[in-house]
Amino acid sequence: MNTKIFNAIVLCICGVLFCLIAADVNGKWRGVIDYNGRDVSVSYQFKTEGSKVTGTAETPVGVVPIEQGKLEKDMLTFKADLNGETVTHVGRVSADSINLKINYQGLDYNMVLKRDKGL
Repeated sequence: MNTKIFNAIVLCICGVLFCLIAADVNGKWRGVIDYNGRDVSVSYQFKTEGSKVTGTAETPVGVVPIEQGKLEKDMLTFKADLNGETVTHVGRVSADSINLKINYQGLDYNMVLKRDKGL
């Protein structure tokens, strides 16, 4: 009986510690977004310092800096300016992907980013 209680406590502690550890987004990520029926390639270069996220977003229009970037546990948020329009990004980070929701010109777009392994 005591072993079961001990195991349950250890599992709970491990679960809490896992949730407290922020995901790693450092490096280059790539994805494709469906914009008005066209596939548009997008890449992001992220750098974290604590919970602050900086870097760049690259689209066919050009490269822009990431602004107001924040990583809290597995939630990534940032903004980028695209042709004078603020584009809001909200994403959930997992080990090898980021599920990203992008708000551009009042419309929401979904995209999955994959870590660029330099292949």
